[in-house]
Amino acid sequence: MNPTGVPNEVPSEMAIEPFSVLQWGITPWAVLLLCLLPLVLLVSLGRTFPSRRMVWLAALPLIVSLPIPWLPSGWASWWGWTVAALGFALALIVTLDLFSLPLPRLIHVERTMQRVASLGNRHSIELSIDNHNSRPIELLLADDVTQGLVIEPALHRLTLPAGKRVSVQHGLTAHRRGAFELEHVYGEQLSRWGLWRKQHTFACRSPLHVYPDIKQIGEYALLARTNRLSQIGVRRTRRPGQDNNFERLRDYQQDDNYKHIDWRASARRQKLTVKQFQTDQSQRVIFLLDCGRMMTNEYQQLSLLDYALNSVLMLSYVALDQGDSVGMLCFSDHIHTYVPPAGGKRQMNRLLHAGFDQFPRLVQSRFDEAFLYLSTHCRRRSLVVLITNVIDQVNASQIESYMGNLVGSHVPLLVLARDHRMFDAADHPTPDPLVLYRSAAASQLLLWRDQVIRGMKARGGLALDVFPEDMTTPLVNQYLEVKARHLL
Repeated sequence: MNPTGVPNEVPSEMAIEPFSVLQWGITPWAVLLLCLLPLVLLVSLGRTFPSRRMVWLAALPLIVSLPIPWLPSGWASWWGWTVAALGFALALIVTLDLFSLPLPRLIHVERTMQRVASLGNRHSIELSIDNHNSRPIELLLADDVTQGLVIEPALHRLTLPAGKRVSVQHGLTAHRRGAFELEHVYGEQLSRWGLWRKQHTFACRSPLHVYPDIKQIGEYALLARTNRLSQIGVRRTRRPGQDNNFERLRDYQQDDNYKHIDWRASARRQKLTVKQFQTDQSQRVIFLLDCGRMMTNEYQQLSLLDYALNSVLMLSYVALDQGDSVGMLCFSDHIHTYVPPAGGKRQMNRLLHAGFDQFPRLVQSRFDEAFLYLSTHCRRRSLVVLITNVIDQVNASQIESYMGNLVGSHVPLLVLARDHRMFDAADHPTPDPLVLYRSAAASQLLLWRDQVIRGMKARGGLALDVFPEDMTTPLVNQYLEVKARHLL
């Protein structure tokens, strides 16, 4: 109303107020939340996610609506209805594509694998997928993996025909010993038009026991049967007095000593025949395996303890094949496990089961408890093999003292595992003062280490100082030399 008392006229464009969602208390944010609510429920409950294609498709109405504020009112209204129709069509397409996802119970996955694996070796795993749907589907498949296991390739992109079975293979490499269990196979399924991704979890429980490297045992057995052990560095050791230990006659094989040919038997059988001699049997080999902090160093993703276990199993196979008894004692700050010395094929399985779940611990090893336990449970003369590592005078003095006390009642053999980093630092000095000081310290430590080895040999024991990956062959050669010299 103006000052004269005459009411103001309402402009014609505001005489009739158009419909507005604000009159109903509905804001644009509420509309957006209402639209996103089904998507949130799909993600949280159904594990269904929009694909990248859907994101680009959903951005299309937004891009098309950008020019609306700069258009005339007539064009803006028409353009707005066009954008709304486009959004409704896209929403209909997205909804129809959502219902094209098949039910997970119509997909069945099975895993086929060995229950036993060797440390550091590649093993094959086969996944079989059955598609019971009436149409082909696309599926991304990934196997279960835990710490210490590496699977290659990690993903499989499959197109499953309707009502068919498809099988894929991948490799598993274990970098850690112990007992594992692969529980699930994970899949991601695409909808018919590729707008949705649905994740599945298929239950496939498969136990897996990772043992130390046992393939080298088969390689050794094959080379031993063909007399080609020299290819892996195992020396032929001359056995004094072996001509008095005749065992049997057998056919001549390559690399046999021609002095052992029995010419009378060869003439009678019309083929070359050699005499085979046996070594002393029923002797004992006991391994003392340090599982403390000194064995935690790693080389090529394997700890020093892993290499030590591989060598122990290799020498155990050789000793059992020679007719000897083998035992093992694992310790750190306490006694972990003890396998009494015994012979036969079953003893190899006992050693495998006792050692596959032993891991190095960040604790100080108690050598006094280990040697006290040994003296209590093993009184018969044996070859005692201690595998450890030393970097300080305290441990070195204890080892030298305890191993020296075994001389006379046992045959002690000290095996020290070298650290590659220490030798690399000593072998590659540079003018850089920091590197030069590190090289000098490493060289001094190696000289002290050599004195430990010499001190052990001076007290009547045996000693080896080898790199971890090269431990097996020197250890086997040392055992064969002990057998040949009749030290036991």
